[in-house]
Amino acid sequence: MEEGHKAASSAEFTECWNRATRSPYIMRLALCAGIGGLLFGYDTGVISGALLYIREDFEEVDKKTWLQETIVSMAVAGAIIGAAFGGWMNDKLGRKKSILTSDVVFFLGAVVMAAAPAPWVIIIGRVLVGLGVGMASMTAPLYISEASPHSIRGALVCVNSLLLTGGQFLSYLINLAFTKTPGTWRWMLGVAGLPAAVQFILMLSLPESPRWLYSQGKEEEAEKILSKIYRPGEVEEEIRAMQESVKLEKEDEEQNGQMSFAKKLKSALTNDVVRRGLYAGVTVQVAQQFVGINTLMYYSPTIVQFAGIASNSTAIALSLITSGLNAVGTILSMIFIDRYGRRRLMLMSMVGIIVCLVVTSVIFFEAASHAPSISNRDTLNFGVNSTCHAYTKAPNFSSWNCMQCLHAECAFCANSDNHFLPGACLGAEKSIRGVCRTKQRVWFSQGCPSKIGLVAVIVLGLYILSYAPGMGTVPWVLNSEIYPLKFRGIGGGIAAVSNWCANLIVSESFLSMTKTLGAAGTFLLFAGFSVVALIAIYALVPETKGLQFEQVEKLLQQGFRPFPFNNNKKQEEK
Repeated sequence: MEEGHKAASSAEFTECWNRATRSPYIMRLALCAGIGGLLFGYDTGVISGALLYIREDFEEVDKKTWLQETIVSMAVAGAIIGAAFGGWMNDKLGRKKSILTSDVVFFLGAVVMAAAPAPWVIIIGRVLVGLGVGMASMTAPLYISEASPHSIRGALVCVNSLLLTGGQFLSYLINLAFTKTPGTWRWMLGVAGLPAAVQFILMLSLPESPRWLYSQGKEEEAEKILSKIYRPGEVEEEIRAMQESVKLEKEDEEQNGQMSFAKKLKSALTNDVVRRGLYAGVTVQVAQQFVGINTLMYYSPTIVQFAGIASNSTAIALSLITSGLNAVGTILSMIFIDRYGRRRLMLMSMVGIIVCLVVTSVIFFEAASHAPSISNRDTLNFGVNSTCHAYTKAPNFSSWNCMQCLHAECAFCANSDNHFLPGACLGAEKSIRGVCRTKQRVWFSQGCPSKIGLVAVIVLGLYILSYAPGMGTVPWVLNSEIYPLKFRGIGGGIAAVSNWCANLIVSESFLSMTKTLGAAGTFLLFAGFSVVALIAIYALVPETKGLQFEQVEKLLQQGFRPFPFNNNKKQEEK
């Protein structure tokens, strides 16, 4: 074990850079496979801007919160299936074929969405895109991890996360570019098919994972690939480690025979090493979602509007800043992950996330408390048919402000002289919105005018900078290296499914939670989840930096107990 930690101490970003520049083949593998992360990121980001324009084209989507949530979250539902199927496919057919399959499915989904004549067709396209993203989300990090020198494995797997955040940034650029173009959201969603086509073509020229090849008895082919990745003196050491791993697997198969998928799943769950790996892997994947990150990614323009910025294009432009900060944070992770380790980065990340979520909650509470009041005279000037019905029927309508109007599923037509002066509470219909805008007034349907709205955007930016270097990248790195070779596909699949299930719960419930709890209460709830996640990560997740896969396996076999859960004081905290 000590040997692994010595290796880790010198495994810094500079070494990654030097090895990648001297052996471009390593970076080529990482970049091409990492396009899977780009697809993941683009799909996550693009729907947030596209949804604003889908709502304008389809009035039923604009009126029904559950339909908006379904359009967003059906990609996540598809990703759950894709990740589960991808785990089996990775072990059975290999990493390369899994990536190629995900590209085909993703491309078909993008075409279906772009041509969708109705909301239900968009949902079908979202499911197809989700299937592709689900397969890619667990396959790309696994492929890069198995084709990387172990001393710089963390930094190279972070290439996938960097491209993921790059995909999110690109999606906001695309969204912004098409805001004035006929067909807005169709272009936004359809462009997603291009990177999938590019990756499909590039992957045809790349090899299969050397570790998967070796496990399939194709030793010569695996050694040939390893010789391009490792230095001459390192190849023999890596082959010896794989020989030992494969030998143990074959001995196990001779004793128990060839296992079906169901038996393999049962064997994985009863294996101490795999089970402990899953405790750590599933914990960090679920935590990654329950800190609320994808509410920001899927709904960031909407959140910006919650902060009082009504313009669609302005909301998307500000979302571009948060996406850019996400990419910056991922670069920081690449620099520090092999120097300071996975565990430390995640714990520091969680502390920053909790602080930012609590501050964000306070800001939204203050913004709601000081929302502009409703002018009864101004409201009635639009005519009885335009007035919000809940407002006219309320016994205390004279005390209403903008937030109460929005909670009643109506909209606020701001005062033409100053957004912060009393305005009108109107019905949320598309025709009434048009009347408000023809009077040179701003229509607020997601959030109220706020003098501290920009502060909320700044704190959300700090949240991203806290999240990206740790919780944004490390869960995928950890899950690509913590399972034994025999169970790597199925273990990574289970962890990815848990990530997407948590993602589905959060994305499907976010808008409903904001209606019930308000934006302030929702972010405070995420802060509570984050505290629980911080404790779980501290208790269950060991350090794996710089270790060979076989050393990670021995670490898990020994077990991990940090203070104060460790009664044996002599045991080192990993």
